[in-house]
Amino acid sequence: MTPKFTCLLADSRRALLTMLGLLAVIWAVQVVNWTDDYGLSRDFGLMPRRLDELPDMFTMPLLHFGWGHIEANSWPLFVFGFLSAYRGLRKFLWATLLIVLASGLTVWLCERPGVVTAGASGLVYGYFGYLVLRGVLDRNLLDAVIGVVVAAVYSYLLIGVLPVTQGVSWLGHLGGLLGGLAAAWLLRDRGPKAAATTAGAAAGPRSALHKELDELGL
Repeated sequence: MTPKFTCLLADSRRALLTMLGLLAVIWAVQVVNWTDDYGLSRDFGLMPRRLDELPDMFTMPLLHFGWGHIEANSWPLFVFGFLSAYRGLRKFLWATLLIVLASGLTVWLCERPGVVTAGASGLVYGYFGYLVLRGVLDRNLLDAVIGVVVAAVYSYLLIGVLPVTQGVSWLGHLGGLLGGLAAAWLLRDRGPKAAATTAGAAAGPRSALHKELDELGL
């Protein structure tokens, strides 16, 4: 195996453990929250335009309002989160921070007064946007293919950024999506690797694919 492929395997392992750990925390919080009749969601969910509520944008993604709510978020959160993190945790953590801030601030600035928002769906939409755009901006063929597949399979999620379903935080979804797109742009690969990949792509899609597979040791 090439050193690059070995590194990719190690990063993928860390991404898997990170997402399993995150889901374990979210589900543990859900059990405690459920026994408290969802008092944690009411106390640490995000309410708009109150300065003392701003820190709650960081607890909001860990909280839910029911078992159906957490179940709907868990699978896409795991898939999108793993695919966002499998090339390295540093960029993933920065992307996560940007998504949380964008989703939280959108809710805090624009949501109706008195509405408490909680749930990991802002992260789901953020990772979705990050995946769709990352490969194109990094000029990475494998990531670009992943982005196309994710966009095609989960395109129905875009309905969630429209105010069409009562009781669903479309503002959190929209903010998360914009945060993910912004993260892909701000964290894009600006190094010589991107230029080399561009040169390979210019030589033709087949040579670009061969270059990607060769770098991964496949």
